[in-house]
Amino acid sequence: MRFLIAVLVSLFSLSALAQSVPPPVLAAKAWALVDHATGQTLAEKDADARIEPASLTKLMTAYITFSKLKDGSLKPDQVVPVSTRAWRMEGSRMFIEPNKPVTADELIRGVIVQSGNDACVALAETIAGSEEAFAALMNREAQRLGMTNTNFTNSTGLPDPQLYTSARDLARLASAIVRDFPEYYSLYSLKEYTYNNIKQPNRNRLLYMDPSVDGMKTGHTSSAGYCLVSTARRGERRLVSVVLGASSDTVRAQESLKLLNFGYQFYETVKLYSADEALSQFRVWKGKLNELPVGFTRDFVLTVPKEAASKIQVTLESRQPLLAPIGRGQEVGTLTVAVDGKPLGQYPVLALQDVEIAGFFGRLWDAIVMFFKSL
Repeated sequence: MRFLIAVLVSLFSLSALAQSVPPPVLAAKAWALVDHATGQTLAEKDADARIEPASLTKLMTAYITFSKLKDGSLKPDQVVPVSTRAWRMEGSRMFIEPNKPVTADELIRGVIVQSGNDACVALAETIAGSEEAFAALMNREAQRLGMTNTNFTNSTGLPDPQLYTSARDLARLASAIVRDFPEYYSLYSLKEYTYNNIKQPNRNRLLYMDPSVDGMKTGHTSSAGYCLVSTARRGERRLVSVVLGASSDTVRAQESLKLLNFGYQFYETVKLYSADEALSQFRVWKGKLNELPVGFTRDFVLTVPKEAASKIQVTLESRQPLLAPIGRGQEVGTLTVAVDGKPLGQYPVLALQDVEIAGFFGRLWDAIVMFFKSL
């Protein structure tokens, strides 16, 4: 819980810090721009409002399918039966047929490129037995990923009063796909796919407009409007843009590109510390070691306005008394980050190695020292 609070403080402070960089105003109902590496939100409007996701629902359908492919319970070349229900699905389709063999690999392309509702249902029924059971899997994964304003009722995104999500949750899901399934993420950059002698283009216009864009998914219903989750990589930075409720296909693409360009133009990602780099040595009591190297087990990076990168200040505090035993990765302190005196966030500092408990006399001596220090 303490880590989550630290992140929330960081995001709030970043917004305050960026007042000198006015975010763009988009022709859409809600949006969010997130830095993939840090998870920080760079621009937003009604990012936590519950909205109808339309075919953006298929991001979670794909996420679960990828997880089954990765654990081997679903094989890419596995022939998937096509039920009458899947065959008769309304809306966008890849045109599968009950008596024509189709593989899981073909279906996932039908979901991603062609946005096929029939492909979604066929995969859902194969993975979970029914679309209803698959929706339960979707909600379980959403909860695990921290999507707090999301509820799924189907695999397709067809309208349902109980089907909803938010711009922030969709950004979180998009980042999870990039992070957890790099071996499958490249499918989102396919510009067309042909099945059953029917060629269909990817509806994501940004794939044709900007070479740095390599995903991700469009959505549209009359009630949801035109929606787009897009991801782009320029140099080492990846941004995730979510634009919901635009008035047309053209507008959702233009506004998404406007949001991405804003993030790349006015922000940069700074690595403050490398993984396993010792920031300091903390005093440990009643352990076999008296000094403990502390830092982060992954690269510690932050996204800040470009003019603020040279003004970063840090303060390190130890959580005392630190008593052995201590395990690597255990939270032992706090790093406070500020920019030009303005608080940016607080982050948990971790033990970089194990410290075993000392023998009897070592513990006794430290207990005596601690007693006199407390006087």
